[in-house]
Amino acid sequence: MEIEQILHHAELFPLAGVDEAGRGACAGPLVVAAVILRDPFSPALARVKDSKEIREVERESLFDIVIEESLAHCIVEISPNEIDERGVHAANIDGMRRAVLGLALAPRFVLTDGYAVPGLAIPSLGVWKGDQVVHCISAASILAKVTRDRIMRTVDSVHPQYGFAKHKGYSTLQHMNAIREFGPSQLHRRSFANVATIINITE
Repeated sequence: MEIEQILHHAELFPLAGVDEAGRGACAGPLVVAAVILRDPFSPALARVKDSKEIREVERESLFDIVIEESLAHCIVEISPNEIDERGVHAANIDGMRRAVLGLALAPRFVLTDGYAVPGLAIPSLGVWKGDQVVHCISAASILAKVTRDRIMRTVDSVHPQYGFAKHKGYSTLQHMNAIREFGPSQLHRRSFANVATIINITE
């Protein structure tokens, strides 16, 4: 957490962390979260780390803790249609901008996972594997991941044939076989090569 300590010592706070969930999935939305923690070093946040390293049930409990320990947060959902129209990277970067600008409290500095965010008037820095080494980015990753998982469990009740509740829209063998059998739904990202290949074969 050295980056956060340096920025706090330089009085560059409030400090916002930003991360996404679902970038690599071939179905469902991309979800981006930005969060400003009241105190990134609070003992209440001791269990907060990269959401991919935490069991689903624990992420759910940490979601509420992050909200309680935040001064502001914003969660942005980007639809499969927008991803297909703009490309996943452009949609992701724009989602990060929207999440930061959607914060009720303006940060003085922004830390993002991996990618720098061009076009922000606020100073920012992309941190390699930031969700593993920066508390506020880890917190944002939990907000994004839990929100997206909840969405995918909900849509599973509408489209149970795809198994969204289990694989959350990622390209498992079960998921690919379901697309071959039932065709793509409106939740599938048709610009993704594996989905496009199945569509071309079946049409």
